[in-house]
Amino acid sequence: MIRALIVEDDAVAYKLLQKIIMDNCTDLEIVGYAESTKRAIDLINVMNPDIVFLDIQMQDGSGFNVLEAFDEINFGIIFVTAHDQYAIKAIKWSALDYILKPVNPDDLMQALAKYKKASKNPENTIRHSTLMENIKNHQKSPQKIVLPTNEEYHIVSPDDIIRCQSDNYYTNIFLTNGKKIMVSKTLKEYENLLSDAGFLRTHNSHLINIKYIKTFVRLQGGYIVMTDDKIVPVSRRKKNEVLEHISNM
Repeated sequence: MIRALIVEDDAVAYKLLQKIIMDNCTDLEIVGYAESTKRAIDLINVMNPDIVFLDIQMQDGSGFNVLEAFDEINFGIIFVTAHDQYAIKAIKWSALDYILKPVNPDDLMQALAKYKKASKNPENTIRHSTLMENIKNHQKSPQKIVLPTNEEYHIVSPDDIIRCQSDNYYTNIFLTNGKKIMVSKTLKEYENLLSDAGFLRTHNSHLINIKYIKTFVRLQGGYIVMTDDKIVPVSRRKKNEVLEHISNM
């Protein structure tokens, strides 16, 4: 049986989540409920839950404040949030799961399925520590991004990514050290994640770090040569936007 703790300061939201869990999750037991960050910290220490459903915005702080109270996070986390774009981006950068309010049963079951698959993975600690590092640097662009592959998690700085290239439902990420990492996420997801870190979509299949542009060639409709000497096409639709970025560099 999976022991779950719910951290939520809205009684209506708590009752909804509780009902969804009771109606759909026969292998999950709710062992506690906390309506504040202080109560959450106390209950986690006492109850030692397997998983915490963690509200992000609470009246006395945030779910991130709860996590900061622990030197080591030895429990699974599913964040529960309204449309807080900053929080969602930080969570996505760390390859962790979240569900939006009001909670949908299908979203909850998908998040739980991911938790069960990854619960025994020691690299969860890496993802949690990456999240906390990014949260502490929230005035800047996130410092690290977690790239999950089928075999492992790679922790890299956006500054070490030269470009990303679509491969159907996968994305190949090319690093400054010459390494290529294939991730089972779409290029659109990385465009959304990296948009504030100096990345530009030049083509349906290409996303580049503008700091690694070496040359823009006007011939043949226009293309870019990156510092690794790879050629990246520029679509007609994106040409003006690319030129504007280059002129502002």
